Amino acid sequence: MSCSLFEFCRLQELKTVRDFLFQNQSKESAEEKNQTEENELSWDTSDWESGWDNGDSKEEESASASSPKAEEEPPGQSQPWLQDCAVSLSPCADLLVVAREQKAIFLSAKWRTDDSGREEMTLGVSWSGTLSIEEGESISSVIAIPLASQKRSSTGRPDWTCIVVGFTSGYVRFYTESGVLLLAQLLHMDPVLRLKCRTYEIPRHPGVTEQHEELSILYPAALVTIDGFSLFQSLRACRNQVARAAAAGSDVVPPPPLAYKKWGLQEMDTTVDHSSVGVMTLCVFDQMKNASILGGFQASVKGSPPAMSQFVTVGSGPYTGFYYAVEGNSQPLLSHVAMAVASKLTSALFSAASGWLGWNKNKNEEDAAQKQKPKVEPATPLGIRFGLPDSRRHGESICLSPCNTLAGVTDDFGRVALLDLARGITIRMWKGYRDAQLGWLQVQEERGDREFSPSASLPRRHALFLIIYAPRRGILEVWAMQRGPRVGAFTVGKHCRLLYAGYHLMGVNSVTSQGWQLHTQQVCLLDPTSGALRIINIPFHLALSDKKNERARDMHLLKRLTAVLKSRDLNPDVLEREAKSVLLEIKHPAIKKQALESLLSNRNVPVSCLTSVTSALHDAVKQQDANEVEASLLQLCSSHLKLLQLYTDIQQLQSAANTEACSENDSLEGIEEELSRMGPTLQRYAQLRSKPSVSFTQDSPDTPLSGQAFLTQLECAEDGEVKVNRSSDAEWNQLGNFMFWGCLCGKSPIHKVCDTLQLAGISPQQLLSLLMSVWLQREKEVLQKPMETVRNLHSLLIALSNMDGAVNESWDPQSVSPWWQQVRFTCIQSHNAAAALLAALVAHQAAKANITSRADSQLQSEWEAVSLELEQWVVCVRQLEDMLVLQTLLLVPSPQGTAGGAVVQCSIKMLLEGGTGGIADSVSKWVFRQNMAPEQLKEILQRKENQDGGDKKEQIEDGGGAEEKGKSSEDADRTTELLLAVCQRFPESLSPDLLFAHCSWEYVVQWNKDPEEARYLFCAVEHLKFISSPHIQLGISTMMWSTFIVKRFSAAAFLVEKVGKAPKDRLCRRDVGIGDKAMTSFLGCCVQLLQILIEADSAMEDIPAPELSVEEVWSGAEGPASIAELALEQRGVHYPLVQHHWLLASLLHAAMSFSVKIKPLSLFDSKGKNAFFRDLTTIQLMPSGDMDPGLVSLRQEFLLRVLTGWVQAIDDPSFSTSAHASIPLPSDGPKADWWPSLCMDLGSLLQVNPDILRRHLVCELYNQGLDLRAEEVMLQVEDKDVLGSQLLVLTGQRLSYSLLHNQNRTQAAMELLARLPPTLCTWLKAMDPSELRCPLVSLSQTSRLISRLIEMLPENHAQYSLALHLIEAVDVLSLSTDD
Repeated sequence: MSCSLFEFCRLQELKTVRDFLFQNQSKESAEEKNQTEENELSWDTSDWESGWDNGDSKEEESASASSPKAEEEPPGQSQPWLQDCAVSLSPCADLLVVAREQKAIFLSAKWRTDDSGREEMTLGVSWSGTLSIEEGESISSVIAIPLASQKRSSTGRPDWTCIVVGFTSGYVRFYTESGVLLLAQLLHMDPVLRLKCRTYEIPRHPGVTEQHEELSILYPAALVTIDGFSLFQSLRACRNQVARAAAAGSDVVPPPPLAYKKWGLQEMDTTVDHSSVGVMTLCVFDQMKNASILGGFQASVKGSPPAMSQFVTVGSGPYTGFYYAVEGNSQPLLSHVAMAVASKLTSALFSAASGWLGWNKNKNEEDAAQKQKPKVEPATPLGIRFGLPDSRRHGESICLSPCNTLAGVTDDFGRVALLDLARGITIRMWKGYRDAQLGWLQVQEERGDREFSPSASLPRRHALFLIIYAPRRGILEVWAMQRGPRVGAFTVGKHCRLLYAGYHLMGVNSVTSQGWQLHTQQVCLLDPTSGALRIINIPFHLALSDKKNERARDMHLLKRLTAVLKSRDLNPDVLEREAKSVLLEIKHPAIKKQALESLLSNRNVPVSCLTSVTSALHDAVKQQDANEVEASLLQLCSSHLKLLQLYTDIQQLQSAANTEACSENDSLEGIEEELSRMGPTLQRYAQLRSKPSVSFTQDSPDTPLSGQAFLTQLECAEDGEVKVNRSSDAEWNQLGNFMFWGCLCGKSPIHKVCDTLQLAGISPQQLLSLLMSVWLQREKEVLQKPMETVRNLHSLLIALSNMDGAVNESWDPQSVSPWWQQVRFTCIQSHNAAAALLAALVAHQAAKANITSRADSQLQSEWEAVSLELEQWVVCVRQLEDMLVLQTLLLVPSPQGTAGGAVVQCSIKMLLEGGTGGIADSVSKWVFRQNMAPEQLKEILQRKENQDGGDKKEQIEDGGGAEEKGKSSEDADRTTELLLAVCQRFPESLSPDLLFAHCSWEYVVQWNKDPEEARYLFCAVEHLKFISSPHIQLGISTMMWSTFIVKRFSAAAFLVEKVGKAPKDRLCRRDVGIGDKAMTSFLGCCVQLLQILIEADSAMEDIPAPELSVEEVWSGAEGPASIAELALEQRGVHYPLVQHHWLLASLLHAAMSFSVKIKPLSLFDSKGKNAFFRDLTTIQLMPSGDMDPGLVSLRQEFLLRVLTGWVQAIDDPSFSTSAHASIPLPSDGPKADWWPSLCMDLGSLLQVNPDILRRHLVCELYNQGLDLRAEEVMLQVEDKDVLGSQLLVLTGQRLSYSLLHNQNRTQAAMELLARLPPTLCTWLKAMDPSELRCPLVSLSQTSRLISRLIEMLPENHAQYSLALHLIEAVDVLSLSTDD
């Protein structure tokens, strides 16, 4: 084991972060580019100017010169944009803060599922915005501090995270994760240089000084420390107050300022970074040494050494400074707290008095005074105790170790120095690390390592490592402390950021931390190129620098073996020799065990090599002393040796020829008869199964099983028994193929293989499970040679049954053998019907022979033994035969272009768990996939009922021969024959009513998934019509209406009511969810569905409810009730309410079909409106009595428009034919002949006089030129006088068009017009033929119409004479036309 980088999190939206923080960068880079182009002719002095500097400065110049080019690149590439930002990661790794200038972005942890289904953590943007408040200030430092939860149930996770931000104005502000400002305070007038935090650490040893929590803020000449306990309480109070104010909608009360200590750092030129080491107490010798150095020989020494806070700073003059502040000398600065409170009281009283006395003149002055910065307290001077002077060296950063004894310092010379803080000296230095970033990692000793240590009873040790990231070289190094070597190095990007917090949760103490497991990360590496956050994993043993350390040597040998195993081109002999030497040289048993396991799990190592190496190690372990032998290692070697030998034996048997002769006991006479009987079905099933499909080579069952995979699936117990571990079905099937497929094909000796497996100690039950799995999986190969494979399966079953522990010796006729029950259970669960049936036949035969032999030996009788076992086998075989026929039907492919998806895989278990309707449900899904018309299904079912059992087959074959017109017709005949065979095997479960009910429900479910497919709902209604039982028909209709229809139907009604006409496609899709064409068909289906409900409700009184039953073999079905059972449980409907909804559906369907303006709900009174869309089984208050004449008039006008639209539709060949070609409309849509009768029925229900409708229809038909249809309707008109008057006007319009308005007028027509009586001529001129839709009508038709008029009008009618003149004129005109 060595150091490793592990990615535990990934940043999302990196481009968003960069664009937000650098959104002004593109404008600035463009301006710089223009300026560079203007100065192209100026001298370039960068080369000779940089010659004065060293090589590192040249690198800086080149890096800075290339930065504008990098900025032009898209975000996430090679530009070092993250180095220009202030970045802080919470120790809990759940919040990342990135800030630059005035802006900041907070990224919070989120969990998501990747493509492989694995949960992974990501950091996504949770808040972004501007944090600066004062003009001209910018962010200079930021830190994220998680605050511990105070709840008793807490286990170490933070309650929330506070973001502390330092500004160049001197302000320090505290924010929540959502960017809400909690607290702001001006502590010093200079810019904030660095923010650092120290939290509670559990002391590892007694006597170690317990450190207090604090927040330290560094200014150029001052250091401010804030006590952690008071800060924790203040932040909690501020957050609670903000939450209450937000909930109440009130203003936030400003919190009181924080108490802090401020130290003025003396005798140091510049300070850029610091570390607060904490409270320390000198020993007596150091106290006397310091007193003598500072006070001289006569200095007095106090009795007890004082406690001091140690601060270490880096910068220049000196390079590193050590400061010691004696505890108790400086009290927290609270004077400005009292001053602020007094100021608030004064301003409050003054504002109140000004309100009373009307003083509002000084308001602007008060605002200006409030905008002034608060008073800043002076710092307490703190002199430097000592330092590391180096006038040329300038410190850049300091990083304190977790144990507070060491610190890493970087400088501008590219050096990294290691400081001993107790002695104040540099103990180590690295060079060549310019712009280095530091971090510390403390590793605890593993428990397993401690067990082998001689000091196992002592507390576990800790190792300290220094992490150095060199961005110039793009390398991350791990160094052991204090004098240790480099134990790890990683090549990473050159623009990463090393994030080291150096603290944990704030608010933890020795009491609350008991039992906690702090989930914190010590060091993280952020890569802005990929957004990955990585942590470093360092094993503890890397800190052991002793060359004679056995564990380190063993780890080195393990690494060497791992490297050998990774090499591709390696000779097996060399590999075997190297592996033996490594395993024998390793001392620790745990590492030796790990090395052996890695060798055994490598797929590239041959089995012979594994056997040789394991055998050598086993012998070496055995030769050791009894006290030194590791029992687990010896057991591992012996068990794997046994498994490897078993693998080799089976492999050799597979290559051996099968010389075993078939025994006499393998009698298969009964099975051969069954195979010949089921032969056609098996052949058809095999044809449908053998469709080409795509598969991968590694998933092929013929792929040989490797020795490593064999070892992973088998486990050898201490007692010698071998157990098979079932991890996945694929591996299980692969192992079964390896053991038994050769035997099933006849290539391997069956009894030798079984004896080998029995001697290995594998239980017969697991071997039986493996055999059944490979038999069911290789169904296609089995069906190619059924007799041969069945014979071999029979021999294998007999051999396995004869093993010890397989079949119970004591036989009871009324008991069930677990051995054969396992076979039945496997067959029942299988989706491969043919293979399961063959296995059941073989097992039935074997079980029958076994039971018969046992019964003969026990009973000594000539009677045939009958047992519960054989009865269950009979039922199982019958079920599998039914299942085979059903599965063959379901495998029939659907026609091209139809919906339905994949083939439904079913098994006996699925059908039994699917309830009594499971079989009908499967067939209904198949009918839907086949796109079989309801009429075709009804014809097939009627053929089944009409055929007798004897001549069924002949009729089918004759029909098939007569209709043989190609491959498609043959397939259709085969499909029909299969469906008939399935229906014969399931006469009860697939009765016509049940099948039609399930088909209807399946189609309406599919329509609900895709409402645009109106034909699905149309087919559902058609299937519903074919149900003979009104009880089932009523129940299915009621469930369809309440579950799928009524919601969309009400939406359509309200939409038409709101629009006042047939809505357009966009409105239909918005409110109803379907297009306008589909909505028309939907309303037509609603009319038919309600009509079915009405008819079923009327027929229920005369016909009793049917009794549902299932086949005896399938009586054990347990599951949900079938659709038919649910239908019979439905309550009866309220007939007037159904008729009321049918009326509304008919109106809506007519309005959509003919695009008639209508507000359908306005045609009903308040009672009628309230009754709509109610449950059809409830009794509602319906409208009764005479309706308002205004409503009757509106209804009459609507029906007249519908009749007009129908007349126009039947005479227009292009009307709706092409538009509705893809969407089926019930009964030919607008051209249907039933529209007039429907309007008459609606008129009688809507209290409209039907005779008015008939007269209007006659007039419209004559107007359209459809005289023959008009004469048929005319016979039903009752008021002939009114109709005659109406038709007389229409006749005049026709004649007026022929005589006056026709451009092709003949001379005879002009002469006739001159001879007409003046009254008739004036009347004809007053006619307007433009109202005629078909003015070009033959004179014979007009003459026939006038004749009808004379018959209808009485002689005393006022217009009778006018009719006579008209017929004379027409006769004369027709004679002149003939001439």
